[in-house]
Amino acid sequence: MGSFSIWHWLIVLLIVMMIFGTKKLKNIGTDLGGAVKGFKDGMKDGGGPAQDPNAAAGAVPNVSPQVTHPAGTHSAQAPIDVEVKHKS
Repeated sequence: MGSFSIWHWLIVLLIVMMIFGTKKLKNIGTDLGGAVKGFKDGMKDGGGPAQDPNAAAGAVPNVSPQVTHPAGTHSAQAPIDVEVKHKS
């Protein structure tokens, strides 16, 4: 009862393939593999900011300007300070 047999897993796989289809499963696998590769590349770089490999050396990165708002006004993108309280 604690673990499933190979037949249980094959039936689950068959049902998943019938629901999603093989094309969607392939796309999900490709996306997941790309995410894992990107994570590994990020770990190799030491967590520094990502740089475009096609950019020229010494080029200024394309950064969008930050908008400042007068005091007392709020923006949908403005950070909100919150305090987290834990139950004892």
